[in-house]
Amino acid sequence: MSMLPAEMHAALSQLLQALQSADNNVRSQAEEQLTNQWTTAKPAELLVGLVEQMQGNQDEVSRSFAAVLFRRISNRQRKDPANSESKELFLSLTAEPKVAIRSKLLQCLGSEQVPAVRNKIGDAIAEVARQYTDNDEQWPELLSALFQASQSTEPTQREGAFRIFATTPGIIERQHEDAVLQAFNKGFKDDNVAVRLAAVEAFAAFFHSITKKQQSKYYGLLPEVLNILPPLKDSGDSDNLSKAFIALIELAEVAPKMFKALFNTLVSFSIKVIQDKELDDATRQNALELMATFADYSPAMCRKDPDYVTSMVTQCLSLMTDIGLEDDDASEWNESEDLDVEESDQNHVAGEQCMDRLANKLGGQSLLPVAFTWLPRMIVSASWRDRHASLMAISAISEGCRELMVGELDKVLELVVPTLRDPHPRVRYAGCNALGQMSTDFAGTMQEKYHQVVLSSIIPVLNSPEPRVKSHAAAALVNFCEEAEKAILEPYLDSLLENLFPFLQGQKRFVQEQALSTIATIADSAEAAFGKYYDSLMPSLFQVLQQEADKEYRLLRAKAMECATLIALAVGKERMGTQAVDLVNILGNIQANVVDADDPQATYLLHCWGRMCRVLGTDFIPYLPAVMPPLLELAAAKADIQLLENDEAVENLEQDEGWEMVPLKGKVIGIRTSALEDKNTAIELITIYAQILEGAFEPYVLDIMDRIAIPGLAFFFHDPVRIASAKLTPQLLNSYKKAHGESTPQFAALWSKTAEKIIEVLAAEPSIDTLAEMFQCFYESVEVVGPNCLISDHMAMFTKSVDSTLSDYQTRLKARAEELNENGVGAGAGGDEEDDNMSLQYAIEDDQTLLSDMNKAFHTIFKNQGASFLPHWERLMPYYASFAQSTDPTQRQWTLCIYDDVLEFCGQNSWSYHTTFLQPLLDGLNDPAAANRQAAAYGVGITAQKGGEAWSDFVAGCLPLLFNCCQVPGAREEEHVFATENACTGIAKILRFNASKVQNPQDVVANWIETLPVTNDEEAAPYAYAFLAQLVEQSNSALSNPPTAQKAFLSIVQALEAETIQGATAQKVVEAAKQLVGSPSAGIDADAVLARLSPEGQETVRAYFR
Repeated sequence: MSMLPAEMHAALSQLLQALQSADNNVRSQAEEQLTNQWTTAKPAELLVGLVEQMQGNQDEVSRSFAAVLFRRISNRQRKDPANSESKELFLSLTAEPKVAIRSKLLQCLGSEQVPAVRNKIGDAIAEVARQYTDNDEQWPELLSALFQASQSTEPTQREGAFRIFATTPGIIERQHEDAVLQAFNKGFKDDNVAVRLAAVEAFAAFFHSITKKQQSKYYGLLPEVLNILPPLKDSGDSDNLSKAFIALIELAEVAPKMFKALFNTLVSFSIKVIQDKELDDATRQNALELMATFADYSPAMCRKDPDYVTSMVTQCLSLMTDIGLEDDDASEWNESEDLDVEESDQNHVAGEQCMDRLANKLGGQSLLPVAFTWLPRMIVSASWRDRHASLMAISAISEGCRELMVGELDKVLELVVPTLRDPHPRVRYAGCNALGQMSTDFAGTMQEKYHQVVLSSIIPVLNSPEPRVKSHAAAALVNFCEEAEKAILEPYLDSLLENLFPFLQGQKRFVQEQALSTIATIADSAEAAFGKYYDSLMPSLFQVLQQEADKEYRLLRAKAMECATLIALAVGKERMGTQAVDLVNILGNIQANVVDADDPQATYLLHCWGRMCRVLGTDFIPYLPAVMPPLLELAAAKADIQLLENDEAVENLEQDEGWEMVPLKGKVIGIRTSALEDKNTAIELITIYAQILEGAFEPYVLDIMDRIAIPGLAFFFHDPVRIASAKLTPQLLNSYKKAHGESTPQFAALWSKTAEKIIEVLAAEPSIDTLAEMFQCFYESVEVVGPNCLISDHMAMFTKSVDSTLSDYQTRLKARAEELNENGVGAGAGGDEEDDNMSLQYAIEDDQTLLSDMNKAFHTIFKNQGASFLPHWERLMPYYASFAQSTDPTQRQWTLCIYDDVLEFCGQNSWSYHTTFLQPLLDGLNDPAAANRQAAAYGVGITAQKGGEAWSDFVAGCLPLLFNCCQVPGAREEEHVFATENACTGIAKILRFNASKVQNPQDVVANWIETLPVTNDEEAAPYAYAFLAQLVEQSNSALSNPPTAQKAFLSIVQALEAETIQGATAQKVVEAAKQLVGSPSAGIDADAVLARLSPEGQETVRAYFR
């Protein structure tokens, strides 16, 4: 029975017809009527009417359309009449229509006979269910109806029930676990393929909605899930087998350990699917993707399986030979000028990408033995496809296998280098690709040790007859040269440029473009050495830049701009002379003629201006009025966001590059990320201008701070924009300070507003790694503004933000501990278990970075505010007292560093906290972690220097522990040396600044000299050697002992050689050293001591004594 009057139904039916009209005018009028007369004015009647249309309309198209429209309208936002809160439209209705709609929806689901329409009704039900679930409300009748439908004799009813489960798994309550087990078990065994697949998809979605602890209760269902696969393969049902693999991929992502008992069986089956060329490529690739997913989420399980690594490497290599089947001589490939052709769905690409993932997740120890049973044979095979695949495999695995491969580069290069002379062009191309990738993945080693091998092999390939091969050889040179030191490249510059310069004339455009990029990279690395070639090249670049550019030549000219400005940066303003200004004027002319939104020159210009600013310095200021407007427009751009209410809209937008889809409460939001990347680039370039021009950039500061930097800190659509804004803000403050002075009202006003906004963001930033950047923004800004720049309100707001951050951190620690406990990973777990928790490791690293930057913020505040910050900081003391007792050495280090700051910058006020500080400092001196011994030793030393008489007993009592720090095994090794040197300096500070309670000070002095030298820590060294100089000046009796005097002189020489003491301190210490050498009792042979140094070290030290 209808709840609406007949005339209302008639009007709604007419409206639905008009909304489906092919006539745009009719449809537009209908949409306006729908919004104004129904959605806004009669929402309850509209939704009820649509459900009744689903229920009673004889036309299946109209029923389907009513279901789609219901789903779309029900989740629109509307103010609830009862309380003015914004709610989704369905939830905003009163109880009576909601109950009626729910009832009618379930009736529709049960009575609809057309499967396609029933699916649309199911989507509408799922939308209502989602709204209830998200709002923590219940739809009690739904679960019962769905369980009933899952038992129906009609297959499409059973399928529909599982489809709704898949869309809204959150409707399943914990108390229904037994019923869920039963329903899924029956679904997996269903006679109908579509039902079985829907059940697997629902099961995967369900697993994403429950905790890991709950998941284990359903592990027993896995055999039935996997039993679905063989019949699909045996019948050659590629489409449904592909769908099954996709559902299993989702399961593997969230619960890989569920597969442990049956993993080898699944590996065997999946490998057979990958091998089966009768199946569609997409199905074979989904089987490969499932196996790769296990490597991503459970690498230990993959390593332990007896067949996984061997089978996967073999199949990847096999897929990688599936290339160029209809183009054996590569003539079509070589003639093609579309270098960006989409190949992501090709088997050879799937194989390459999977090899890369396997290498990165499983590592070289597992992968290399298997890979290198094949690669040496394949690389000399008679089939060019085998040779090509072996080279692309080396490219794919080199990053993940770096640690082991770097020691075997001689052997790898013996395989790769000969292929650059291969008769087949695609093999030579792949050889260049391998050398280029290796130059990046083994950066440093390749350039320093193998430059002759690599460059002498690639340079001849620049003369290949095939444009794509010579272009790729030039591209490989980019990889090599961008990681090469100037001294390494210099001997090869003639040969490189003699072979590259001809590329600029009479070649295909993409070859010219690549040549320009390669020359630019060489110039960037060669720096001033490139000046020799300046006169040969720059006129050609000017010529390209000054020509009228047709649309097809825009990228070429953009590359020429990039090349010219990188050369300018390499050779400098003096070498360019007046051509520097000429180049800027040419760039300005190009910018004035850029009108099309897709013109690549616009993006390149942004970077070119930044380089020319670095070249010209303050001489660039006159060009800012032309350069800044387009840059500011990009930097101030708003987020381009679209709300997509149906699948068609999502599909249409997905076809456009540069969009990211974000699901949100039943809808999808499209964000144009390409525009956000441009915004990020523009902000980074503004930062360069502010950094280089400093006070001269002042005219732009207030506008940029108001419109770009401060809003950018809270630009939550794009993390990089927030990070770039965080780096820009201190530079803007510095520019304004340089122009106005730090004590002016203008600067004070800017800082007051900026400080408040930065601190607000500390409380609002949702991303942990970005929050670390915000703390960095804060402390760098405080450093710019200087002492006493924070008022009490600022410090209170900051402390409140930190309180919230530390509370959230402790919540994350607890959640991680619970997750490890649920997974059976405890303190005694093996390396394999930890290896499977890479996301956990990344999360821990993010937190460590966050608290490290937070500590730097505390350091900066204490440094600039002193004791005035203590009342605010006291609120946070319980956190740090807890960290001091932690088993995590990093937490103990954070505590020690904070306590060190209080001791250093609050002077005698620090005694108020001695009961809190004493034990952590003492424990720190005995800590097995060297970084903590260093922090504790520094703390004791700074206490002696700044703490006053109240601390004298404590610091004197620390002397034995400090001497112990200097005597730990391996005290002078890299891991421990900074702790050792801080302990040495700590002893010196006690003896120099707070020795009143030190017993037998003369013995302590003699023993202290034996703890020298300090040749690594540049902050500690001046204190140690200033004290040593004082001892010499005072003719301390310890130095009358020849071995002690010789030790003191040697330590001075070592510090001078290491340059840990410089300037006035070094001069003072040198004078003391001269006095020491001149003392007859010391018995020092200065020449003999100097002879122990390297020739360079001797020259450095002798310079001080001349």
